[in-house]
Amino acid sequence: QLQLVESGGGAVQPGGSLRLSCAASGFTLGYYAIGWFRQAPGKEREGVSCISSASGSTNYADSVKGRFTISRDNAKNTVYLQMNSLKPEDTAVYYCAADPRPWGTGCYRTPKEYDYWGQGTQVTVSS
Repeated sequence: QLQLVESGGGAVQPGGSLRLSCAASGFTLGYYAIGWFRQAPGKEREGVSCISSASGSTNYADSVKGRFTISRDNAKNTVYLQMNSLKPEDTAVYYCAADPRPWGTGCYRTPKEYDYWGQGTQVTVSS
């Protein structure tokens, strides 16, 4: 059974850091483009970052550029989202998702491109 499980969320003060993990089971994560998304109460789901399957090219929302870094460890079948200099507006439930697009065709931060989703992990940034 294909499954994605996020972990690493929690509560942190502004300026702090968290590292989210997205672990896959039932499939090889390296063959998929992987995206991180977030959804705050009353807001639409937002594409935060993504990483492609082949070259590992990355894409970030303007709101997180320079603060967040996406990476993948294919040996561990896991994708990470390192989040630094966190702000209260980063508070949301964070989801990872897998897009089975053809190898080497990049990645997109559009939710409808993704077929498989994790259950989400809460990130709260507050003083």
